[in-house]
Amino acid sequence: MPKTFVIEDQIHAEPFGEFNTIAEAWAELDRIARIPWDESPNVAPCKSWQSCGRDYEIIEYETGAFPWVETARYAGLEVNAKGISWGSEAPR
Repeated sequence: MPKTFVIEDQIHAEPFGEFNTIAEAWAELDRIARIPWDESPNVAPCKSWQSCGRDYEIIEYETGAFPWVETARYAGLEVNAKGISWGSEAPR
């Protein structure tokens, strides 16, 4: 079955790209982790962005049919004013 991996900010329900492999999605989160919390894309879109943050997940979908079927979610990366925190499944 064909698959795609989507990075999404769970808190704000915003997608941040589709990737062919989970390794590509983890690499993108690694890139995002090096961006300060108060710069795009890490700055939260809400009015209280200074006390908010991003909670990135990787969602795995089977794409052989429409609608896509979610098959797994991986805790990715949390970014906020306190710093970053990798999810338990992160290949660190």
